[in-house]
Amino acid sequence: MTGQPRRVIAILGMHRSGTSCLTGSLQEAGLELGEHHTWNPYNRKGNRENQDFVDLHDSILAANGGAWDSPPRTTNWSDAHRERARRLLAEYAGVEALGFKDPRCLLLLAGWRELVPGLERVGIFRHPEAVAASLLNRSQMPRQQALALWYAYNRLLYREYRRKPFPLLCFDDGEALFNRNVDDVIDRLRLQPVAAPTRFYDNTLKTYQASTQPRLPWKIRYLYYRLRRVSL
Repeated sequence: MTGQPRRVIAILGMHRSGTSCLTGSLQEAGLELGEHHTWNPYNRKGNRENQDFVDLHDSILAANGGAWDSPPRTTNWSDAHRERARRLLAEYAGVEALGFKDPRCLLLLAGWRELVPGLERVGIFRHPEAVAASLLNRSQMPRQQALALWYAYNRLLYREYRRKPFPLLCFDDGEALFNRNVDDVIDRLRLQPVAAPTRFYDNTLKTYQASTQPRLPWKIRYLYYRLRRVSL
């Protein structure tokens, strides 16, 4: 199998940071996701992930001695991994614009840029305490581990933005502002404007409540500040 979609768009962001909401919003505007998850216990609208991409990413991380919650120092792609990715893209060779979302992608972007030189990107981030609270609820991950993971992923997100800027949203924004920023992204990505009165974003699914936690480490506060400075 050869070929790939004319356009490939990667939705980038840390776990529990609004990537599913952003992906579903872009799907409403015509972005093709292929076969994807539409429900799970911790995301009632589904994480919008194509399991074939997730399995590929897990395989690459494992081959480098890591996992989604334990990013490896290096993420080298084997020839077999590259061929597997090419075959996966070839399945959607007739698609105008294919999107894929998996937070693990942030750890593996160099390989995707090699395979898809014109790879388009859009990203999203969320306050570290909100992410830590969500990971505690979903995976029973201790706060300090979750914050360290937030920093590892979002440092890569910011580094990728600085390498070549792309639309970056903040999931802490309210519904109206978030949807306006999504509309901006849809326009930039040349997708179809959403005319439906209801949107994919559902504020009732955001369950984080601010609490009295110890002060965030300086480097985490500063990275969040830098992300906010460059976001829409």
